Amino acid sequence: MTRRLPAAPPRRFSTWLLGAALLALVAASFASLPLQWSAFFSPDAAAVTMEFLAGFAPPESAPAFLRKTALAALETLSMSAIGTLLAVAGGMALSMSAAGRFGRVQRAAARVLLNVLRSIPELVWASLLLVAAGLGPFAGTLALAAHTSGVLGRLFADALENCDPHPERSLVVNGASPGAAFCYATLPQTLPQMLSYTLYRWENNIRAAAVLGVVGAGGLGQMLKFHLSLFQMQSAATVIIAMLLLVALVDAASFALRRALTR
Repeated sequence: MTRRLPAAPPRRFSTWLLGAALLALVAASFASLPLQWSAFFSPDAAAVTMEFLAGFAPPESAPAFLRKTALAALETLSMSAIGTLLAVAGGMALSMSAAGRFGRVQRAAARVLLNVLRSIPELVWASLLLVAAGLGPFAGTLALAAHTSGVLGRLFADALENCDPHPERSLVVNGASPGAAFCYATLPQTLPQMLSYTLYRWENNIRAAAVLGVVGAGGLGQMLKFHLSLFQMQSAATVIIAMLLLVALVDAASFALRRALTR
């Protein structure tokens, strides 16, 4: 005898209202923006685009320039790695308060600070920090650390709040200190998820670090801005290829590490 499946719950009016509001927002967005699709796909636009792209070939392959590009790529990689490590430390420190482990007032203050940190994009952080730190990769590293601290702090706090609290409480009841109970009960539960978040943000930071040089934060982005401003398209093509290879390398390494963690 087959069992009948339970009837689907009825749709609430608020759900339909939210869906209609989203559709209206999408329609209003298309109506308000001057999207010139006909001009974009016109033969003149295609000819100009092909002429522009032809200027990038062949990429610059002089040994001296390739060495300079490799050094800039290492600088970009270092910015992303150090910025992510600093963000892990800052995000972990803020996540403890944001998870409500020190009271409601501290939780609200930490949540507000995390919202501010991650609401400001990396380019804006870099523009602000260039005034204090000067041109170069130091400002870019601090910009990545500031923005990513807000992102990781929120993710770490959610992971701490959603984990099972009973193992930590059991250790505390049996005489363990709160710090030891956290390190031996709660942290092992959340550590794989935190490491996965960290690696994912490292992937994003390598792309952001390659762009931060546009505002003078060093690395491949600064080289790209320099050569494009002088219309040295072949040199710019080499820099773009280096950026693509670097991002692909970091993506592959991060994917392999995350896959090893989940096994």
